[in-house]
Amino acid sequence: MTISTEQVQWYAQTFSAVADNVEQVILGKRHVIELVLATQLSGGHVLLEDVPGTGKTALARALARSQSGTASRLQFTPDLLPGDVTGITVYDQKKGEFEFHPGPIFANVVLADEINRASPKTQSALLEVMEEGNVTVDGVTRAAAAPFLVIATQNPVEQAGTYRLPEAQLDRFMVKTSIGYPDEAATMRILQGVPAGRREAESVLAPDQMTSMIDMGLTVHVSPLVSDYVIRLVDATRRATEVRLGVSVRGAIALSRLAMTWAAAHGRTYVTPDDVRDLAIPALSHRLILEPEAEFDGVGATDVIGQVLLDVPPPAENGQA
Repeated sequence: MTISTEQVQWYAQTFSAVADNVEQVILGKRHVIELVLATQLSGGHVLLEDVPGTGKTALARALARSQSGTASRLQFTPDLLPGDVTGITVYDQKKGEFEFHPGPIFANVVLADEINRASPKTQSALLEVMEEGNVTVDGVTRAAAAPFLVIATQNPVEQAGTYRLPEAQLDRFMVKTSIGYPDEAATMRILQGVPAGRREAESVLAPDQMTSMIDMGLTVHVSPLVSDYVIRLVDATRRATEVRLGVSVRGAIALSRLAMTWAAAHGRTYVTPDDVRDLAIPALSHRLILEPEAEFDGVGATDVIGQVLLDVPPPAENGQA
């Protein structure tokens, strides 16, 4: 059943209200806020490749408070263990039984700060929960919070003492983006607000409303022509001469699912080719593995996706049902 006009109007208004609320804390970054929110409503996760001090933690907290949810922050370090992420089982001598002490992963919004500083073993503790929404400790599987979002960050400048994220984990992030520095006007507003202290986001909706929006986004219409456009884009990345490994099927699903949310967030009951084009770079670029020769020549993954968007013609129709 396709989402109705009344439902999509409520969806777009609620989406805008949450984005407005978060923007009171993260000034001048509307597009990034909408992209992160759309990712959560698509059941995905976000990788932020950004320098320190751009508001990554504030973004996670503001997003959690907006939906009356919980937020946690994990500082990834070389000595961090998987149990520090998922939680551990401890024997209670008084009760004579084992008790599970949940880790910070059991929150609605989890900020995994500098994820590439932890060992691959610790990084792998996120794989199950990001893909399936469950955490297994000592053979017992427990459901994560709902809704659930991981915002992982890595510093693109400082690489000493870091571990490169494996491709299997990169592929589990629906989008990769960056907050970046604010412009002069936003910076002025930030500095003028310093004497008043940090402003906190308000609660504008309940977690069950977020869950309803996630389910509602799945009913947005995607025409066969738009799906074919996604397939042709993904196939073009695999055939590009600069690419050693192109976009996976998971990447195609992620782009299509994100476009459905993006369409509903902008008040439409159907996905257009422009939705796909707007989201292609954040949804696909981090999934590419380039040939060494291309990297030596200064070619980046975003350059490849940009060229693919130029080479692959979109469908003539707008995708309306």
